Amino acid sequence: MPRQRVVMLADCQSFYASVEKAEHPQYKDLPLVVAGDPERRSGIILAACPIAKKFGVTTAERLGDSLSKCPDLVIVKPRMKLYIDTSMRITQIYESFTDLVEPYSIDEQFLDVTGSLHLYGPPEKLAELIQARIQAETGINTRFGIAENKILAKTACDNYAKKNESGLYTLTKDSLEETLWTLPVGKMFMVGNRMTAHFNAMGLTTIGHIARTPLDKLKAMMRRKFGKNSDINAELYWRIASGIDDSPVTPGTHQVAPTTVGHMMTLPRDYGTLADIKVVLLELVELVCQRCRSKGYMGHVVSVGCMGADYDRPSGFNRQMKMEDPTNITNQVYRAAVTLLQRHWDGLPVRKVGVSLSQFSSDDGYQLSLFDLHREKSIALERTTDAIKQKYGDASIMRAVSITPSGQAQDRSAKIGGHYK
Repeated sequence: MPRQRVVMLADCQSFYASVEKAEHPQYKDLPLVVAGDPERRSGIILAACPIAKKFGVTTAERLGDSLSKCPDLVIVKPRMKLYIDTSMRITQIYESFTDLVEPYSIDEQFLDVTGSLHLYGPPEKLAELIQARIQAETGINTRFGIAENKILAKTACDNYAKKNESGLYTLTKDSLEETLWTLPVGKMFMVGNRMTAHFNAMGLTTIGHIARTPLDKLKAMMRRKFGKNSDINAELYWRIASGIDDSPVTPGTHQVAPTTVGHMMTLPRDYGTLADIKVVLLELVELVCQRCRSKGYMGHVVSVGCMGADYDRPSGFNRQMKMEDPTNITNQVYRAAVTLLQRHWDGLPVRKVGVSLSQFSSDDGYQLSLFDLHREKSIALERTTDAIKQKYGDASIMRAVSITPSGQAQDRSAKIGGHYK
């Protein structure tokens, strides 16, 4: 008889704030938040430590609102590279206990420890060992939801382990009736505020109501509510409520070949001239092509999107075209992107620009052309500039247009995910 799986969802408590406290021991007993712009006392709360949360400070609220609740807040500017490095270090700790580690987010990871229990003992003891090691090496507190599959492990962590002093909770299938099923439907994984309102309107106010509803009946209820194409969603919600999940913990699950490589940028002001927009377009094309080259892909289809700042009266476009041959050479993709821009831009101010490549083929071979005699030189030049940027940073070598007032590459090079490194 096969062994029952043991899966953990490991969560780092108040991750960004915890990293900053570990870096600054003097803030240990103070309310601390990581927020967008401490100098101007503005921006959004990205993370709040447990002490700050006791004052009512919450993630995603405005910094000004947080300061009204807790005037003595310590406000720290985000350092994304530090958080990524710390997350990778914690991943390595997980991987020293099991080779089945699947990242879920920067601060959450799934671990399948079924094959490790004979070395470390019961799941709770293993979780305590991992907790202690992460605390000793990084100063970060972790919480563990423990179950037989990923859905239940995530549910156990979010609803129980985070509220336990130990930071541990084991959720079993035979305990669902007394635990998970008593919770309001809004506590269910993948159910947000809007879906909660829909379920409540259908009379399904607890997770147990969904689990106890026969699947055929739930499908019929959702068809009446949302239309005929609701069966898949109905089964998904029913399986989640019932704690059913057959998906494996898969290392490298986010490293599959992409179908699209793209980048979108919100601009600091309205760009109202073709010349201004073309500067940002070139920078985005260069970034996308650089990523494609690093993965060994050439794209056949280029897409360009532009959007105005007025959401009440939306303007802009999103169009694509197939290039004559697949490529990852910046200038070739840029020419196609400019064609799309000139063809579809309505002349109204632009606040957001995006570029992507798709329909990939490998770049280890390509079609020779009598009309592109300099391709080898272009590829060599691109690889050289990529190598320089890889070693010295994206701002180490830039096109001249990027240092004009319209350029954004220099500012973007100092950021990760929109936040300064």
